[in-house]
Amino acid sequence: MSSLSQLKELFRRADAVCFDVDSTVIKEEGIDELAKFCGVGDAVAEMTRKAMGGSLTFKAALTERLALIRPSREQVQALITEHPPRPTEGIKNLIHRLHQRNVQVFLISGGFRSIVEHVATELDIPFTNVYANRLKFYFNGEYAGFDEAQLTAESGGKGKVIGFLKEKYRFQNVVMIGDGATDMEACPPAVSFI
Repeated sequence: MSSLSQLKELFRRADAVCFDVDSTVIKEEGIDELAKFCGVGDAVAEMTRKAMGGSLTFKAALTERLALIRPSREQVQALITEHPPRPTEGIKNLIHRLHQRNVQVFLISGGFRSIVEHVATELDIPFTNVYANRLKFYFNGEYAGFDEAQLTAESGGKGKVIGFLKEKYRFQNVVMIGDGATDMEACPPAVSFI
């Protein structure tokens, strides 16, 4: 456990801070909220419990859960409108302070870009600093899968995104903030994990 002074020094040295989104920047887990909204919350929660055993890759678990949810474009937009993600206490202030110090802030999520972009807008984070999974839809708005080429669709994807960011921007001190194993796996290449 770090002291407050150590934590402050960590943020002072950071040239970039990457945040997980679900249950970190926002209070909810996006896929669980989407599943509930689409009427399959219990089934997806059970599937998630089974996947936690580690028998499935992240991509396989995401594929299975989305195959059950099958959200339409309309349902995703309705979820965002009717049940917008709620920011965790203090997150707006923290990100504002990082922006004041010209620290780059990124949102890196195994969740869905359409939801994460809504969060980014609320926090004044440009969409170019959002890395998340893209849902795909047919012309009629029906679910067509997700973009499996996104780094965030893979196991270890958050670390790959941070590696890409370090190479692209020449960051030296990247801090990753999150609540799960996939977040902790991103350190290294992140220098620190909170």
